[in-house]
Amino acid sequence: MSSYVPHTDADRKAMLATIGVRSIDDLFAVIPQAARAPQIDLPEPLSEAEVLRELREMSEANADLDHFATFLGAGSYYHYVPSVVQHVIGRSEFYTAYTPYQPEVSQGTLQTIFEYQSMICGLTGMDVSNASHYDGATAMAEAVIMAMSVTRGKRRKAVISPTVHPEYRQVVRTYTQGMGVQIVGDEERGAGPAALAHRIDAETACVIVQVPDFYGQMEAPSALAALAEATHRAGALFVVAVDPISLGLLKPPADYGADVVVGEGQSLGLDPSFGGPYLGFFACREAYVRRMAGRLVGETVDGQGRRGYVLTLATREQHIRRERATSNICSNEALCALAAGVYLSALGKRGLRQVAELCYHKAHYAAREIAQVPGFSVWQDKPFFKEFVVRCPLPVEDINEALLDWDIIGGYDLGQVDPALADHMLLCVTEMNTRQQIDDLVAVLRGLSEGDRE
Repeated sequence: MSSYVPHTDADRKAMLATIGVRSIDDLFAVIPQAARAPQIDLPEPLSEAEVLRELREMSEANADLDHFATFLGAGSYYHYVPSVVQHVIGRSEFYTAYTPYQPEVSQGTLQTIFEYQSMICGLTGMDVSNASHYDGATAMAEAVIMAMSVTRGKRRKAVISPTVHPEYRQVVRTYTQGMGVQIVGDEERGAGPAALAHRIDAETACVIVQVPDFYGQMEAPSALAALAEATHRAGALFVVAVDPISLGLLKPPADYGADVVVGEGQSLGLDPSFGGPYLGFFACREAYVRRMAGRLVGETVDGQGRRGYVLTLATREQHIRRERATSNICSNEALCALAAGVYLSALGKRGLRQVAELCYHKAHYAAREIAQVPGFSVWQDKPFFKEFVVRCPLPVEDINEALLDWDIIGGYDLGQVDPALADHMLLCVTEMNTRQQIDDLVAVLRGLSEGDRE
């Protein structure tokens, strides 16, 4: 069978004449003749079965989470995903759905977004949630822009805790480049809520903290409430980034004064997937809803009194004038948000609390055991949830290389983001880590410690 070529000889002659060349050869004259049709030494063709066999053999070389125990977190987490999640998001009516501009043909998608928004509000304690952003870092950057919009552009300073995820801070800087935004507060890792409060002034649009922070640690709710109060006295917004799984156990940010709550929703029904696609959740107080980026689905009734769903707010440039849009580059991750909604529905309040408790107790068991290994010490100056920092007697890169020999994916090398933390590892433990896996990790670390002393 010959390939389909849409252009006739007459079409090609007309195009060549329009651009002023006589032939196809003249068109590509700038390309050396030897490079136009090079001889490529390809192997003999394979059948479908042979290709699949070769690809499977190649995939077995990967350190995948079906065969390796993982203690790597730092923003992307391995949690159990109920099978119903994949079943629902794999349905064709959701999998292929486009932005629901026409409510009369998009009720299913609109309802799933509405339910997702409702559950995010329930988790965070906020009044309204949008339909999601690209990821947690994007959501945080949009929070900074919204804070400036709330203050009508008169404030251009964002105070960001140095314990906020370093990649989030980088995205905020890149996202706001050219807007005249001054970002302060991320100079010293040890700066706590009290130190951040001293950076607030009349130019501050927002103050941002992360709970638990990048290092897994948590500040006391009273300290966060005091920081929120100082932020509000200055007329700024208090933004809190959270791990949504932790909210199954910890107080919602609304309880200690948050105006905006953002975070990465990957933990809610999405696999790590080599870094994406993920979704960023964004929720705020109702007073700021018209300054919120992205779209918001609302519930209403039609002319016959039947319940229905519509895009209540859609303040993007494709809906309104560009200069009035809250953001010109934000969108939502509808399929990922659907996964989060199904996950939260499947677990319910009790299930989410159980997952959070398992993460907490398993992480603390691992930390206690590792702290007893000679040469290793665990940061224990503040409470932590499911991640904790370990100071190691060997380079983290060497430890992680050794762990791979035992089918274990080690922690995050903190020396990559802070030279002062060379030989420090950020370990993560979730409900997916068994006691045996934790004990195996400890045994390997103990063996490495003893080998180092020899």
